[in-house]
Amino acid sequence: MSKRRSDWQTRPQARIRKWFHEGFLALDDEIISQISQDSEPHQSYEALLEAQEEAVETRKHERTLALDRLDQYNVLVWARTRGRKVLSALHVILALVLSIMMIFFLLETVALMPRFGDTQAPGVNEVSQRYIEKGLDETGAVNIVAGMILDYRAFDTLGEATVLFLAACAVLILLRIDRNKDGSPVEELIAAESDDRHYEPRSDRILQGSAKILTPIILLFGIYIILNGHLSPGGGFSGGAIISAGLILYLNAFGFEKSGRFFTNKTFVMVSFFSLSFYGIAKTYSFYFGANGLDSGIPLGTPGAIISAGLIMPLNIAVGLVVACTMYIFYALFRKGGL
Repeated sequence: MSKRRSDWQTRPQARIRKWFHEGFLALDDEIISQISQDSEPHQSYEALLEAQEEAVETRKHERTLALDRLDQYNVLVWARTRGRKVLSALHVILALVLSIMMIFFLLETVALMPRFGDTQAPGVNEVSQRYIEKGLDETGAVNIVAGMILDYRAFDTLGEATVLFLAACAVLILLRIDRNKDGSPVEELIAAESDDRHYEPRSDRILQGSAKILTPIILLFGIYIILNGHLSPGGGFSGGAIISAGLILYLNAFGFEKSGRFFTNKTFVMVSFFSLSFYGIAKTYSFYFGANGLDSGIPLGTPGAIISAGLIMPLNIAVGLVVACTMYIFYALFRKGGL
């Protein structure tokens, strides 16, 4: 009830005097006007219903949020207490089941294999005979080992090169010392460079003079081993190891500052990526279009010529690049934590 109405009720004497002086109708008019003024501030019935419905909806929404938070809390508590035990037990059970299945299939395979040294085993009387008798005609490689590794078992070699790349990535993640966002070196990198300069000084004239003579020879010899892998003993793995030895010799003689002008982390990533991509695409093509009598369209060339053996020489180059980059970055990471 408003203040005006309460004043009208608490001052009856003034109302009665006004009734005696001005008449009964004047008093009724004043009472009606007071009641109408008191009713104006009040909202309509529909507005009150709307406000009430909004309040109910708000309470429902708040209750829903509270229940959701309670459910999240209960799930978190379960995950940290009983759920952790359940997941650990499930992990152990799945690991045991998987291990038992693998052991079973491996033992069954071993039991069905021919005895070691058996002359009737396919690996003795069929596979090697195929390599020796038809290797030159089917691969074009004078080196039977290169034809076997990069033609008959090319996907196995791709897996080996991929393992090297993944190993280099894992070592890079674990041992690399990153710089700040603005490119400035962090304290660990500064300390590593200081140790590198202290223990292996770069002003050794004998080492630098020897490196100037030997590094080009080593690199040329590694390239020769890679390019002639299909003609003579060698190939991508051995040639790549020789090239990485030349790069490591140059790094020891002249330091990271000079070697970083031609070999960086970006160089490693780009060379490895394109080499593995080329290897996978090339062998996938020859696998689907050149297996067992299918004509792949890739000329084998003249056996004994440098440009021969189809894709074996390009594949040797790809493998050699991956091996050289991987061994070099291994050395750099273990020595200083980066290039």
